[in-house]
Amino acid sequence: MINMIWAMDEDNLIGKDDLIPWHIKEDLIYYKKKTKGQTVIMGDTTYYSLKGYYKDKPLPYGKIYVATIDKSLVIDGVKMVYDLIPFIKEFKEDIWVVGGSTIYSLCLPYADALYISFVKGKHEGNRYFPKIDYSKYDLAWENETELVRYTKFLRKQLR
Repeated sequence: MINMIWAMDEDNLIGKDDLIPWHIKEDLIYYKKKTKGQTVIMGDTTYYSLKGYYKDKPLPYGKIYVATIDKSLVIDGVKMVYDLIPFIKEFKEDIWVVGGSTIYSLCLPYADALYISFVKGKHEGNRYFPKIDYSKYDLAWENETELVRYTKFLRKQLR
């Protein structure tokens, strides 16, 4: 199953340069609960951004795949993906797509589940999530807090 997880504000904003444009502790806890120990895929920019948060600590995932078009890039301790679409189409295990915006755009057509944290309000930034055709998904779960509406959408017809 291809799971995608992200937080976005009312304008589909997901980032400011290569950082999260808000700090909401409850959402970080939610994200960690969903992705800790899981197989994930992310772009190289997201990988380096996360390493900036974690400094010398290992990232809290199981297997880590890093997608890039730079075939000369090799990162120790992760599996490199140089051709994302065939990889995501052929991947047979559960995987979590964790960013960034280009990776989300490329993986969205193949996603089985969308875990969206709708951050209330508008924020400043320059990275956006692509438009989602919600008619292709059913809302399977939601929970609302003062700052965030957490949701899970499932594709109506799995691939």
